[in-house]
Amino acid sequence: MSDQEHTHGVVRPRTAVLTRGFDPTLSVGSARPAVFRSSTYVFANPEEAEKAFAIITGKVKPENGGRAELIYSRFSHPNAEILEDQIVPLEAGGCYSAVFNSGMAAIQTAFFAYARPDSAIVYTTPLYGGTTGLIQKFLKPLGMHGVPVASGRADAIEEAIRGTKDCAIVYLETPANPTMIMTDIERAAEAAARHPSKPVVMVDNTFLGPVFQHPLMLGANLCLYSATKYLGGYSDMLGGVAITDSADMIQKLRSVRSMFGNILQPDECWMLDSRLSTVALRMNRQSKNAQRIAEALHGHKDLSQVIYPTLFTDLEQKRIFAKQCDFPGGMFSIEFKGGKEAAFQFLRNVRIARNAVSLGSVESLVCHPKSTTHSGMSAEELAESGVTDGLVRVSVGIEDWRDLLADFEQALASV
Repeated sequence: MSDQEHTHGVVRPRTAVLTRGFDPTLSVGSARPAVFRSSTYVFANPEEAEKAFAIITGKVKPENGGRAELIYSRFSHPNAEILEDQIVPLEAGGCYSAVFNSGMAAIQTAFFAYARPDSAIVYTTPLYGGTTGLIQKFLKPLGMHGVPVASGRADAIEEAIRGTKDCAIVYLETPANPTMIMTDIERAAEAAARHPSKPVVMVDNTFLGPVFQHPLMLGANLCLYSATKYLGGYSDMLGGVAITDSADMIQKLRSVRSMFGNILQPDECWMLDSRLSTVALRMNRQSKNAQRIAEALHGHKDLSQVIYPTLFTDLEQKRIFAKQCDFPGGMFSIEFKGGKEAAFQFLRNVRIARNAVSLGSVESLVCHPKSTTHSGMSAEELAESGVTDGLVRVSVGIEDWRDLLADFEQALASV
């Protein structure tokens, strides 16, 4: 049994995700969790009420990373606690989690938990457009200085961390969205550990995690997810997750979450919990499909490049991929020689894949990042990040890869 398999006790993660965190006797014997829609919860006695509020307000720490008694569903509720226990085995090195009502809610809560006036956040670019907006439009006016660094440039990232005064957060999105550029998590985490301010290293692991990339094992402090994507997997719900190995960190995140009221609601917790056991199955199929399609499209006469980990030519990118990723994943990007006009013509003619934002679902999705997900970036930021007029992002689903390839080829023929 590997170290990863030992992380969550005597059973392996695939088993733990189905067995831990849920007691059928507390749900009238139901084999699966029920949905608890209560807004408030009854205390056994006044002493328990006092203790619960002391924990939730941070006056005392719960023992061994435990929880306060249930108080009010803005703070926590049974479905959140079940989900937070059952999702942890999916994340190698994880011990605790917190769930949120969107991926942006998870990122926002993490940022506000550790941002300080007159401090700084070092972050890789390009980022998801919402994250860029959060940094520039909300954190900056509150006195948080942003230090952007191009993804994949390990020396520049180390230098930025080392040279940034009062660095509070190091934020990595790897692979980058939508350029697929990978950043060395371990080197960034080591640089952060040497900084006198001891910044918190956060990784948006949505593209490859939790199955193919394990940031906590590489020195990161916090993994963040849009659970809307691969964890949810069906384009029918929003959700966000933060996972860490630190009891203090998760307590701090839950405390800020209680203030914001952005906990994931019971029905969505129940839905997401039911999807966890198939995350690895879906992601493995999506990765195999994406690799076959990306490699088949590589060298097409109308494409200047197909961006996918198995097609990397840069030696540093190949090294990072081999070092920190188990498989290449279900995302790739294609860049058209004909720019925006060619990209739009392609998007107009796809039949199986759907022209929509988001990713990680069982159905394949395609979009034009420059005019949609990354449209809030400045022209300079777009140029520096490689988000061009001709770039199309592809999220591959679980359809038969041969049908998807044929669909892309007929759409390419229209360009």
